[in-house]
Amino acid sequence: MTQPTLIRREGAHLRTALGLADRSVPVLPLRAGKVPFGNCPACKDNACGGRPNMKTPGPCHCPRPCHAWAAATTDPDVITGPAWAPVWKQAAAVAYHPGGIGLTVVDLDHADAIAWARRTLPATRTVPTTRGEHWIYRGAMTSANAVRDGVDIKSTMVYARWLGPGTGTVTALPDTVRALIVKEPSPVRPVTVAVPTGVGECRHRTPAYLERGIAMAEQRITQADSSVHATVYRTFLAVLSAHGRCGCLTDTHAARLFTAAQAKGESPRHCADAWSNARAALGM
Repeated sequence: MTQPTLIRREGAHLRTALGLADRSVPVLPLRAGKVPFGNCPACKDNACGGRPNMKTPGPCHCPRPCHAWAAATTDPDVITGPAWAPVWKQAAAVAYHPGGIGLTVVDLDHADAIAWARRTLPATRTVPTTRGEHWIYRGAMTSANAVRDGVDIKSTMVYARWLGPGTGTVTALPDTVRALIVKEPSPVRPVTVAVPTGVGECRHRTPAYLERGIAMAEQRITQADSSVHATVYRTFLAVLSAHGRCGCLTDTHAARLFTAAQAKGESPRHCADAWSNARAALGM
């Protein structure tokens, strides 16, 4: 099917997506509920390590639009290609990756949040939303939800709905917004997880072999400076693959890995999800 034919058939969302892509804005389709389309067969039930709501991708490189912001693209051949073409008929909205073009969206969900922004933040481009406003600044930063009542930060590794160009001039991201995600470190909370109790042949010639493996895994997590969730999942997968079938891996070893992950900002729930996904991937 030619691109003009597809555009005529699939309508406004596809035209919007192609127009944004032509301006170097990475885009993706959203279904009803403001969420990406369901996982592809290779990543069913988040076997790739993605978080359960599908808003965060796992470590795989699947080309289909099932991995949220990581699927956003400016390539018209992908947008109108065979993997995405069937999706546009069902799409409810178009989303874009703000961090991918060096922007930050301050998502204000209600009137009180907007009033706070007007008192506190420098004027910039604003876009009306269903319940409030998006304030768009030039400059990328780490994303975070609920930084205060009714305020989310959407920039790197997230997507935002495209709701139109808005009004006003985009201004530089202020330190006031960056400071919203700086919090006092919270104590690490213990998490109970299932540790395999296999009876296979033990390949650990000495206790030092297992200890070295756990220490290396802790170091890999601690040194991650990006894609922390994906690094945690891959590390859990490697540890379970090497040490999880003979019964030598204990709750204490798992707790050490979870502690390292939580120190990098992973929540106990996301640690448990990554551990369960890794076990499932290995058939444990």
